[in-house]
Amino acid sequence: MTDNDRPLAVFDLDNTLADTAHRQRFLERGPRDWDRFFAAAPQDPPLAEGVALARESAEECEVVYLTGRPERCRRDTVDWLAAQGLPEGRIWMRRNNDRRPARRTKLEILRELARTREIRVLVDDDELVCEDAERAGFTVVRARWAAASAALKVAQEREGRT
Repeated sequence: MTDNDRPLAVFDLDNTLADTAHRQRFLERGPRDWDRFFAAAPQDPPLAEGVALARESAEECEVVYLTGRPERCRRDTVDWLAAQGLPEGRIWMRRNNDRRPARRTKLEILRELARTREIRVLVDDDELVCEDAERAGFTVVRARWAAASAALKVAQEREGRT
């Protein structure tokens, strides 16, 4: 079986693989400091449950990453994934000026991927993304192993920032 024949396992990053708790403070007060929030991402501790699931998934699937992080964070994201020993894979990121809700941007990319590949699973912490993906027929694992953040939820849904 070639890589192009393997099913995809699609992983979110923030609060699925990366623990963002230490940088939530940049979103909890107004005005939100997005530059500092994203600048702190390289210091995210890994979430053991998510990392283990990604490594396990790589045995049968091609692992790809689907994040609401803006494109300007690509280098830091690539470096962080490598530092955690996570499987190499394509990273789908939000365009820097894209402010649509995560549930819309992620579902759009999932549908695009599903045109040519089987998607075995989506692993994400965002309940709205998970609900929409399930309604669209995708298999979902809800990443409930990180502390929920109300500020991040607002950022994902209303501000289209992560």
